[in-house]
Amino acid sequence: MSRLLWPLVALLFLAVAVVAWIKVGPMLNPEAVAIASPIGSCKLRKGPCNSVFPNGSRVSFEIRPRHIPAVERLKLLVRTQGIDAQQVEVDFTGVDMNMGFNRVTLDSSGAGTFAGNGMLPVCVRARMTWEAKVLLHTDAGLMMAPFHFDTYLPGKEPSAAEPEVGVE
Repeated sequence: MSRLLWPLVALLFLAVAVVAWIKVGPMLNPEAVAIASPIGSCKLRKGPCNSVFPNGSRVSFEIRPRHIPAVERLKLLVRTQGIDAQQVEVDFTGVDMNMGFNRVTLDSSGAGTFAGNGMLPVCVRARMTWEAKVLLHTDAGLMMAPFHFDTYLPGKEPSAAEPEVGVE
């Protein structure tokens, strides 16, 4: 009996892991019915950025304060045009470093405007490149608008005379 116990425990553990992955996987890596493209060159540290979906609808994303500090409260603002979103979330991921799960649900302010507060985790790099995915939950499915920006350690920010490097 004891010879069968360990293989059964291992099989049970494997089954639980597979079920957990099936349930959690779509939340970590949502499948989008449409992905927006950025309109022109945009730097979130200078102001709102805009993207357009293949159907012509638009989304605008803004982060305040503009210098986008880590481990401080950030005000997130999303404005939609031509999209009837029931829920809007912003998912922050490190472009080249796993920074864990960091997703914020925004509150509707009416007329296609959503706002909320978020926070980026601390990073030891002088410059960290992030992707903020604006996730728009609609009747047609999930629409996604990715935006890239950089954060800097205090004292490591580029001066106004220096061009910023990285994807923004």
